[in-house]
Amino acid sequence: MTREALSRDNVGSLGKGLMVLEILAANPAGLTLTEMAAKAEMTRAAARRFLLTLVDSEYAIQDGRRFALSPRLLSLARVWLQGSSLWTYAEPFLRDVAHRFNESSSAAVLSGEDIVYVARVPGRHILSVALHVGTRLPAWCTSMGRVLLSDLPTPELRAFLKSARIVEHTPKSITGLAELENEIGLVAQQGFAVIDEELEIGLRSIAVPIRDRTRKIVAAINISTQSSRFTPAEMKREILPHLQKAATSIEDYFVVQ
Repeated sequence: MTREALSRDNVGSLGKGLMVLEILAANPAGLTLTEMAAKAEMTRAAARRFLLTLVDSEYAIQDGRRFALSPRLLSLARVWLQGSSLWTYAEPFLRDVAHRFNESSSAAVLSGEDIVYVARVPGRHILSVALHVGTRLPAWCTSMGRVLLSDLPTPELRAFLKSARIVEHTPKSITGLAELENEIGLVAQQGFAVIDEELEIGLRSIAVPIRDRTRKIVAAINISTQSSRFTPAEMKREILPHLQKAATSIEDYFVVQ
C-alpha cells in the first residue's frame, strides 16, 4: 500500500489518542489536564476529551486533577508479550544462562529512544534497579541498547544520538556524542556490549544481539550483575561465551519459521 493510501485511511483521532497514551506512559506520576495539553500540543478541551475517554475505558485513572495510566494497559501488554512465540521459545535459554551464574538475564527490543524489556529471568542477587517485562530504559547507556543501536546505519545512529535525552547518570556515564558513536561502533565490530556502572554505580551488564534470518538485529539479551561479583574482564571471559550460545539457540527460532 502506498504512503498516500495509508494517509487517506489514517484515523487521526486514534493517532492522537495513542499519543496521549505514550505521554502518560512517559509520566508515571501522572499529569494534569493543562500539562497534558501542553505536552500533546492540543487544546485543553481536546486533551480533556481524550483523557476522559481513557478513564471511561479504564485505560487511565483520575486522581483529583491528575491523570495516569491504569494497570489495564499493563495487562494488555502482558497478554501480547505472553503470546509472542519468540519469547516463549527463548525463555528456557535465558533461564539456563541466568541459573548458571546466579544472575538475572533479560531480553529487550528498541522502542524510540528506549529499550523495552520483553522477557526477564531474575537472579538470586538483589539489584537496586527494579526491572520487569515492560520496563523502559535509555538505549544509549544500557548494554542491550548499545547492541540494538549498533545495527543502525551511521546517519540514523547520529540522528538518534542527537535527538536522545543524554544525561549523566553516574560519573562513569559516557555522554559525548562522538565518544558514544565510537563506543557503539566498537560494539558493532566485536558483537557484544559491556556497560560498567554507566546507568548506576554497582551495576554491570553484558549483552549480545539476536539476529533474524537476514542477519538484522531484532533484539538483545544480557546478563546483569553487581560490580562486586564480576569484573568487566571476567564477564567477557566467563559469561560472554554462554550468552552467545544462548543467542545462537534463540536465533534458531528464525530458521524454522
